[in-house]
Amino acid sequence: MTVFHFFNCAILTFGPHAVYYSATPLSEYDTLGTSIKVAVVYLATALVKLICLATFLKVSESDSFDPYQEFLKALIGFIDVAGLYFALTQLTHRNISQNHKFQAVGLGWAFADSVLHRLAPLWVGARGLEFTWEYILQGLEANANLVLSISLGALGSLMWLRKNKPKTLIPIIYLCAGIVATMPSITSYLRRGLGWHFPKVVGFELFTSLVMALISWQLFSACQRPSV
Repeated sequence: MTVFHFFNCAILTFGPHAVYYSATPLSEYDTLGTSIKVAVVYLATALVKLICLATFLKVSESDSFDPYQEFLKALIGFIDVAGLYFALTQLTHRNISQNHKFQAVGLGWAFADSVLHRLAPLWVGARGLEFTWEYILQGLEANANLVLSISLGALGSLMWLRKNKPKTLIPIIYLCAGIVATMPSITSYLRRGLGWHFPKVVGFELFTSLVMALISWQLFSACQRPSV
């Protein structure tokens, strides 16, 4: 029963990444190599973030919300944006269009994040003797992160690769990218500042990811229309 629960949670956490890859044109254009390279970039970015967090943040003895500490975490979190910029603009991509490039980058980024932050807790905890909803919620959180990563990839593609985008949409693109990039700080405030429980936070992440995906899709579609 414990192994069955572990596999269920693992499929919920990592399965959508494989489904997205196989169900979209990414598999037809063989973008797996691009996603693997992006995953390596993510790991390097995570290492830089870890060093910055250890250098500039103090260890808190309480779990209360500290605005100054969270502000520093949000600033350090923008290292992810720098890593995403490198993945979108500096990595070599094998003859894939901009539409497929940001999806491959977002997919690789989200998969690496799930492996780094959820695989070990899942392996240790989901095989326990007692059933718990925590790891199912972590799987749902991974799905929300997948959608947010692809949305951020789309927004980053518009910011850095699309030159002829309508000027009226530029502030909206940057605003949406800022919201997605600061989602970890937003959820931290909801948990520690407002006292939200984990299921409520995951529900917020799922809802926000769907909203941001819809907005990003609309912005990407609007920027692809020929200017009059």
